[in-house]
Amino acid sequence: MSKIAPPAQVLEGLYFEDLVEGMTWGSPGATLTESQIIDFALQFDPQPFHVDREAATNQSIFGGLIASGFHTLALAFRLFMQTGVMRAASLGGPGMEDVKWLRPVRAGDTIRTITTIVRLTPSRSKPDRGAVVWAFDVLNQAGETVMVAKLTSLVKRRG
Repeated sequence: MSKIAPPAQVLEGLYFEDLVEGMTWGSPGATLTESQIIDFALQFDPQPFHVDREAATNQSIFGGLIASGFHTLALAFRLFMQTGVMRAASLGGPGMEDVKWLRPVRAGDTIRTITTIVRLTPSRSKPDRGAVVWAFDVLNQAGETVMVAKLTSLVKRRG
């Protein structure tokens, strides 16, 4: 059973002690435009199926322009941050694992994240913090999972 933090707590941000394995948050959605997809890809992932509509349609396995998986990942993280969960206590993150892009994201798609706490580990060497492993499920407007990942964050403890 997942436990969802009360909205007032989320708005202030949560500390390590406030978190419980299985807690889940849903983010707002964001709709990608063709120009956002191309702009991101030109800077960070300039493959033809991300930057050239004609090549994406005629010369790729995708049958049209798609967002870079890195764009999807970055946007999913931003959407999670908009929930306010990490507002008070984020210390950054040491990494991620199990990133999988399962379906292409196209212009006009609206994605949102469902984020669940998988594991909480208090630091042994630094008692002011703990590590949180978050499972990210990124869904499109049809409810189809387009990406999954596990991200680890370092989170402050109270006091």
